[in-house]
Amino acid sequence: MIERTVVDIFCGVGGLTHGLRNAGFRVLAGIDADEKCGYGFEHNNPEARFIHKKIEDLSPQEIIDLYPPQQIKILVGCAPCQPFSTYKKKTGQNDEKWMLLHKFAHLIRDVKPDIVSMENVPSLLNFDNGEVFEEFVRLLEEVGYHITYDVLYCPAYGIPQKRYRLVLFASLFGEVSIAGEFYAPSEYPTVRDQIQSLPAIAAGETDTTDPMHRARGLSSINLRRIQTSTPGGSWRDWEPDLVTQCHRKETGKYYNNVYGRMAWDEPAPTITTQFYNFGAGRFGHPEQDRALTLREGALLQTFPQDYEFVAPNTSYNLEDIGRLIGNAVPVELGRIIGHCIDFHLEFFEKEVTATLNERSSA
Repeated sequence: MIERTVVDIFCGVGGLTHGLRNAGFRVLAGIDADEKCGYGFEHNNPEARFIHKKIEDLSPQEIIDLYPPQQIKILVGCAPCQPFSTYKKKTGQNDEKWMLLHKFAHLIRDVKPDIVSMENVPSLLNFDNGEVFEEFVRLLEEVGYHITYDVLYCPAYGIPQKRYRLVLFASLFGEVSIAGEFYAPSEYPTVRDQIQSLPAIAAGETDTTDPMHRARGLSSINLRRIQTSTPGGSWRDWEPDLVTQCHRKETGKYYNNVYGRMAWDEPAPTITTQFYNFGAGRFGHPEQDRALTLREGALLQTFPQDYEFVAPNTSYNLEDIGRLIGNAVPVELGRIIGHCIDFHLEFFEKEVTATLNERSSA
């Protein structure tokens, strides 16, 4: 098999990298501005080096130097999606984070890897009237890339979250075919499939055998709220004295997907960086009177149960680890992306072989 080497920009704690490794790819390095990603990335992905650096400070030559000669060079990345997210409701005009996507495009142009994959939120397609995404595509097409992209519904690809993700491929060999759905609705993975086997704990407790199985405490009123909540229900089911002030306002009446319990036999809602917070979404446990634990959030992001996010004898900070998990690309989506690239390399075997022969004789 052709050696396929990968550099992962905006690597986070390693969700995309781990999925690609599960698909048989060799990940050389991950690059991220958040140094707290370093332990989890390197510990769970042996031989992959973590580089703590902002993309703004990264030169094309630094990436080029990571790749060994005479191998297929793949560059992947998920630019921070917060500027494009519907959760943020921003226009983006005053948020410079979207410029990271522009910087990513310029790095691709200058490094010119054989294949690129970019994953992000679907609202990127319409952000700033679509101009940001169109500019990204145009910059890549100008240097010879064939572009394909699609919006994937995660449960149809084995990820137990009701989330949609934009997946883009760029290749110098030809168009990458994006895999069709693997699962029918009756086969979608569920919350029950992922977390039912974990020990029961109360709000504010930590499982004695797994420090990641830790739940945030609840105030007395939030405890009453979750005790009144039913799976799939909302704050509309509560007694009037439990309804928050914001939901009593006209503008708050339309926000139903907060302070809710998940349903056992459905996929979870999108796991955000605040999934451990009962009031931040439909993140209540289906039966137990608490929000999700760190471990449950990680499992719903399809991280394996033995994935380590912090070094031994380190504090399991809810905010820090919640951010690492919520910002991650689901591991299974990384494996699917690898599957698409493998199929592509097989389909364009002649072109790939010619490229490698050219490099050997150079």
